[in-house]
Amino acid sequence: MPNNRGDRPVRVTMGTDGPMLIEGPVEVALPDGGVVRSDRFTVALCLCGRSARYPWCDTSHRRRPPRSGRQRNAQ
Repeated sequence: MPNNRGDRPVRVTMGTDGPMLIEGPVEVALPDGGVVRSDRFTVALCLCGRSARYPWCDTSHRRRPPRSGRQRNAQ
């Protein structure tokens, strides 16, 4: 995917119990081989798997309690 932002890295914001926020526009490669695109300035990608609009977050994660014991690998 061409990157017209020059050398500026794309900012990705990870939360503990919510979506992954990515500065857009973005193209997302899906597990089935499909590709979806968003031209928004920031997109929220679903990490909980509950979204009816997957891969986009629809705030479904708010309807259930946070998952306990979630492991985070900080490197």
